[in-house]
Amino acid sequence: MGTRVLVADDSSTMRKIILRSLSAVGVPSAVEAADGIEAVDLFNPGDFDLVLTDWNMPGKNGLEVITEIRKMDANVPIIMVTTEAEKSRVLEAIQAGVSDYLVKPFTADTLREKLEKHGC
Repeated sequence: MGTRVLVADDSSTMRKIILRSLSAVGVPSAVEAADGIEAVDLFNPGDFDLVLTDWNMPGKNGLEVITEIRKMDANVPIIMVTTEAEKSRVLEAIQAGVSDYLVKPFTADTLREKLEKHGC
């Protein structure tokens, strides 16, 4: 079985871009969550090899998603998808338990590097 990825982003366009990039690096499908609440609801320990979450989402933001998932699973790699402006807040995300971050706009190659770095 391939890498199982949960993608949380309230922008359907951004989810499509992420899914296309994942597909380009050999991850044919992913589970999509349209907001932070859905992401936390969909997450079960052992079901996913990686979580990609946006920062700004309705319901629960990326930091809350990280915090909630970390309560369930201490080890799953979580990558925060941020804008350049949010980079200054990466420390908050690290304290919440994020594994890495990806700055928009990103290329499939950058995504591949992050996946490989986290064993996916």
